[in-house]
Order: sequence, then C-alpha cells, then structure tokens
Amino acid sequence: MSEQKKYGPVRIAMMLIGILLIGMCVASYRMSGFGVDPFSCMNLGISGFLGMSFGNWQLIVNVVLLIIVWFTVRHCIGLGTIVNMVFVGYTADFLCWLFLDQIGLQVTMPLRVFFLVLGTLLASLGCACYMTAEMGIAPYDSVAFIVTKCTKEKISFRVARVMSDVIVMLVGITFCLMAKNSIWEIVGLGTVVNACCNGPLIQFFRGRFEAFLK
Repeated sequence: MSEQKKYGPVRIAMMLIGILLIGMCVASYRMSGFGVDPFSCMNLGISGFLGMSFGNWQLIVNVVLLIIVWFTVRHCIGLGTIVNMVFVGYTADFLCWLFLDQIGLQVTMPLRVFFLVLGTLLASLGCACYMTAEMGIAPYDSVAFIVTKCTKEKISFRVARVMSDVIVMLVGITFCLMAKNSIWEIVGLGTVVNACCNGPLIQFFRGRFEAFLK
C-alpha cells in the first residue's frame, strides 16, 4: 500500500471516527452500570486499587503494551495507535463527567439498557473502523494478533480476542476485590456481552468496511 493511499483522507477519517466511537463506547458502558468492556474493566479495577484516574492508568498500560507490540507485531503500530492510546481513556472520562456531573443525567433503567446496547455496538464498530483504516491499532487490540502470530494462526483472531478479553476481565475483578470496591461498577452483563461478542462482531464489520474501501 502506498503512503499516499495509506494516509489518504478517507482512511484518516475512518481512524479518527473509529477511535471516537471507542471512547464513546467506554463512556456508554460506564453510564449503563452494567459493567464496562473487558480492557476498561481491568484498567478501572487497577486504577481504583491504585487511586489513579482511569485515563492516566490506561495511558500507562498502553505504553507498556506498545513496547511489547513493537517487538512482536510492529506492523500494527501507526498514527492511529498513538491517537487511540492517548485519547480513548480521556474521551470516556470527559463524557462521563459531562453527562453525569455537569448535566446531571438521571440514568434510569431504560437508559441503562440503551447505553448497554449502544456501547456494544460502538465497541465493535469503532474497532472495525479504525482497524480497517490500517493506520495502526490500539496496543490492546494488537494482543489478539500477537496470539495468532505466536500460534502460527492455529488460534484465530476471533478466538484470541475472546481469550484476551476474558483474561483482562478476571484481572480487573481481582484488583477491584483487593481494593474492596463493588465489582458491579466495572463488571456485569455488559462486560460478558462485550467479551463474548466483540471479536466476532469486529470481524463481521471489518469485512463490510474492507469491501467499502475496495
């Protein structure tokens, strides 16, 4: 792929839109109260244990993962990687602050269900969108590719993503319990739905977006 095509306006737009959707997804899950996506579950659990903000801790984790990705699947790193690892956590923090603290949104049960469905849709759409742009993906999203590469494709992306999602979810629960915080703030129906459905849905939407770019 030529540099001009790789960094064309359509792909840049897809990358930015995809990352914005991911930030909105995390905020939607947090406001639903049904649990967040697995990666956010881990980061919220650990950040709560350490007494750090979600955005700051997620940035630290992304830097560590980026180093691992650099030595394993370097082709996954690009402009989108940096934008993703910096802005997703802070976008989610901002949206939750805006709607809950400033606007004072009363999250009723119908709204909680709406945010759960919205978060699940935004998660897969966002990941598929910026992955298809091929301008680099988030360090965590590269984990499934690392597993696929290390197993010589014996484990598919779909299965590898579900595996990694389940593992980080368990890590988040562990740290949340160690901090004596309520696990229902970070894990719940939304977490399980995301862990089981995100991989297959990402693969489904990627096929549609790739067909669009041809």
